[in-house]
Amino acid sequence: MKVVIVESPNKIKTINKYLGKDYEVMASFGHVRDLPAKDGSVRPDEDFAMSWEVDSKSNKRLTDIARAVKESDELILATDPDREGEAISWHVLDVLKQKRAIRKDLPVRRVVFNSITQSAITEAMKHSRDIDEPLVDAYLARRALDYLVGFTLSPILWRKLPGSRSAGRVQSVALRLVCDREDEIEKFKPEEYWSVLAKLIEKGKTFEARLYSVDGKKTDKLDIKSGDEAEAIRKAILAGRFTVESVDKKPTKRNPYPPFTTSSLQQDASSRLGFSPSRTMQIAQRLYEEGIITYMRTDAVQMAPEGIDQARRAIDKEFGTAYLPATPRIYQTKAKNAQEAHEAIRPTDMFRRPESLKGDADQQKLYGLIWRRTLASQMRPAEIERTTADIAVATDRAITLRAVGSVVTFPGFLALYGVEAKEDREGDDDEDSRELPPLAVGDTPKLDACDIEQHFTQPPARYTEASLIKKMEELGIGRPSTYAATISTLIERNYVRLEKRALIAEDRGRIVTAFLESFFTRYVEYGFTAALEEQLDEISDGKLDYKQVLREFWEDFSRATAEIKDLRVSEVLDALNELLADHIFPAKEDGSDPRRCPTCGTGTLSLKLGKYGAFIGCSNYPECKHTMQLSDAAAGGLSENAPSDGILGADPETGDNVYLKSGRFGPYVQLGDEKEAKRSSLPKGWTPDSMTLDRALQLLSLPRLVGAHPETGLPITAALGRYGPFILHDGKYANLPDFEEVFTVGQNRAVDLLAAKAAGGFKRGGAAVAAIKTFEHDGGPITVRSGRYGPYVNQGKINATIPKDAKPEDVTLEQALALLAARAEATGTKTKRAPAKKTATKAAATKKAPAKKATAAKKPAAKKAATKAE
Repeated sequence: MKVVIVESPNKIKTINKYLGKDYEVMASFGHVRDLPAKDGSVRPDEDFAMSWEVDSKSNKRLTDIARAVKESDELILATDPDREGEAISWHVLDVLKQKRAIRKDLPVRRVVFNSITQSAITEAMKHSRDIDEPLVDAYLARRALDYLVGFTLSPILWRKLPGSRSAGRVQSVALRLVCDREDEIEKFKPEEYWSVLAKLIEKGKTFEARLYSVDGKKTDKLDIKSGDEAEAIRKAILAGRFTVESVDKKPTKRNPYPPFTTSSLQQDASSRLGFSPSRTMQIAQRLYEEGIITYMRTDAVQMAPEGIDQARRAIDKEFGTAYLPATPRIYQTKAKNAQEAHEAIRPTDMFRRPESLKGDADQQKLYGLIWRRTLASQMRPAEIERTTADIAVATDRAITLRAVGSVVTFPGFLALYGVEAKEDREGDDDEDSRELPPLAVGDTPKLDACDIEQHFTQPPARYTEASLIKKMEELGIGRPSTYAATISTLIERNYVRLEKRALIAEDRGRIVTAFLESFFTRYVEYGFTAALEEQLDEISDGKLDYKQVLREFWEDFSRATAEIKDLRVSEVLDALNELLADHIFPAKEDGSDPRRCPTCGTGTLSLKLGKYGAFIGCSNYPECKHTMQLSDAAAGGLSENAPSDGILGADPETGDNVYLKSGRFGPYVQLGDEKEAKRSSLPKGWTPDSMTLDRALQLLSLPRLVGAHPETGLPITAALGRYGPFILHDGKYANLPDFEEVFTVGQNRAVDLLAAKAAGGFKRGGAAVAAIKTFEHDGGPITVRSGRYGPYVNQGKINATIPKDAKPEDVTLEQALALLAARAEATGTKTKRAPAKKTATKAAATKKAPAKKATAAKKPAAKKAATKAE
């Protein structure tokens, strides 16, 4: 028996089917061990020795694998065909050696296949090799670098920037990209410009022509700065006559894109399907494991010869030979740092159309994207005739209009995309996508209309997940297999947020980036990170010694971190205040100092660091205790509807000012200026804009004395707590069902609520169920209660809703019995009648109790589990 090790258990059945009964396929379930998340896992002083740890689940799987290998004739390592797959094979083999499962005479082979098909697997088995040591070295170097950067920088962040989570070799550079874009947007100054568009008619067809030149000078997009200037040109056009001065027709070609790589697939799936990168990779993984597509983690754009041949045959079948180029298209990888050579992502069977896939709709959509892209890459280009017509305007000024359009003379690969390609062309704000009527020199089109429109230049767009991946790939930062995880980490750490598909830098992320730019500049530089990636790729090629790369990196990096450890917090704050000044303290429209404290009027606002992160505080602390969140400062402080100095008014009783402020935990109100001034956070649903002096004083009046309990004489108080409004008496709490009731609840109502709570009238996780009235009855007591969905009457297990037009306080015993009887009849529930029957029933139950108990004892755990599930 030969043992074959793969990564995913989903591959086992298919591969077993292809290999036959002489093979046993087992899964490692991905990586089997990793560096423990603690100091000392990578030891630079011991020439970068690494300590690996096997988790409990992997240990059990490895024990099973070791048992099978000891009894096998051969070990075949068939993990994925990339650096991570090579590393997993290396880890598995190393652990098996430690477990003494590898006999001296046991053959060990490494095989790789790019797709899970019978032909690919059979061919791979014929071409085995040893483990690629340079590829493993590249993995070890990356893993050590990521560990050393993360476990060295992160503790510094925690000490110098409370509230920060982590830093990473690629993560921090990706974060800088997002933050730099946010800086560009904030510093952007809109510029006004105007456009002039004429609608002309020739041979019964309307077409558009834009202003091309005025007074013999070509006009660029931003040349017309004012509406008056645009209106003057418009009037001149309206008064003119039009003659086609020149017509230039040029045939052009539009070539198809190459097949998908990991990053281009993530980008296209994001823009066309709305899939996140992580979602795309999950779906692609399933398609690969089911043998539908080739391996999906690759930088390569080339296809295997058999793939090209099959694609050409499929095109011939679908569209005919007219759509096939004379020779196959050959693509070459142009990525700055191409990963280990793989084939591009393509279907394993080009004749399998997307609609033939059954089941998961998302799998069908993604496969359709891959299928079309692959076939299109081997089709003829689209042939387009581009027409440019210059139209002279005979008027008192020399004005020329230009009309541009295009006609597809041969669809080529666009035929594969059909309506989708047409929508793409029409969606482009591109004159080339328009079609012009037949125009000839000397034609005199008529003017239908001339419009002018005001525009403003727009700041650069925020990165989407797709455009960030594209930028990282252009700069050579990270690897396709890590892009999705890197972006997910930034979101999970609250460094960025995803809003309408745009990645927006959070204040926490901007502070971390500013800190790293100030004190670790080199390690968040795009060029440095890309150069390090190139070194890692050279390790993969066997051109560099990975430990030498680690030594050189660590020498500089450890020196830089040692210098920062003794850095004073005041120095950190000075650097952050300077770098983030435009964001935290944007210029005010009235020209006043954006850093002037709105509370005391003399202090200077600046960034402060507290236990839970950064906030804005006044330089006059402790005399002035003004604070606000960074987001509030960046938005200009308090709302326009709130007093600009944060003062809502004065307390009539004490004369102290009442302030509306924003702190680290959100908006709050404060009475007075003392160090121990009374404060109260705004409850859920209360916004700063809605705050008035009266509402603030209501909040500040809490906790409020309701009165003394008639039985104990101890006080009852009403207050706001973590879980909402409540009343308190003698250490016992009762929730209030309505927030506003905390200001109005009286003594009698409070006593009833406390009594109901003591009697079990409150349900965990639900609203209060207060006993308003109680009637004695032979069948048991009847109560009138106030419930979550309104007042109701209760007897035993029967609850009957009280009609809306009836007050619960006025319900009589007769009315209660009628409501209960109607409810019992509607639900088929028996009402209790007389004590005698009740006793008899109880006695009967008591006699049968032993038998029931014995039966129940057989499966108590199952019953408990069922109760929990309900």
